[in-house]
Amino acid sequence: MIVEKWKTLDSIYVSKTPFGNIRRDTCQLPNGSIIDDYYVNEYSDWVNAIVITKENQIVLVEQYRYAGNDTFLEIPAGKVEENESNEEGIIREVREETGYISMKRPILLGDFMVNPATQSNKIITYLMLDAFQAYDQNLDETEDINVRLIDFNSMGEAIKSNQINTQLFTAYAYFMAKDFLR
Repeated sequence: MIVEKWKTLDSIYVSKTPFGNIRRDTCQLPNGSIIDDYYVNEYSDWVNAIVITKENQIVLVEQYRYAGNDTFLEIPAGKVEENESNEEGIIREVREETGYISMKRPILLGDFMVNPATQSNKIITYLMLDAFQAYDQNLDETEDINVRLIDFNSMGEAIKSNQINTQLFTAYAYFMAKDFLR
């Protein structure tokens, strides 16, 4: 049985900002039902990376997240800039947020929808190996980031036992990297 797509009957932007847009659609389902106010968050795709040092430490960034009302440990991530490839974007983001670089090319682990029920964006996940700190952080005006190192082998248990406060995409990327390195 094939799952059919919904039809968009109308689409209105509720809000447009540099960070993303909110769109209200009217949709018709395959069975004929109509949803008058289906909200879609339009965000740019972003890149992230599991960065592992030569000493087998994961490079994490710690920052306050306003919507989550807490401080989170997460992997370096950000939006790709104009005329930049995803690979170039993650190398730049890691260097800016952490000061870390690697002489090895980033390994693409995959790209995934963040939340296809309500969001339009993907996240492109990389693995960077043998990283080392070569620079100071170069943060944007709105960023306040602490760099934290956690042993790669203990990260999974720290996530599972909720010893560290992290995001879903950080946990998922870690387990993808662990599987890749196996």
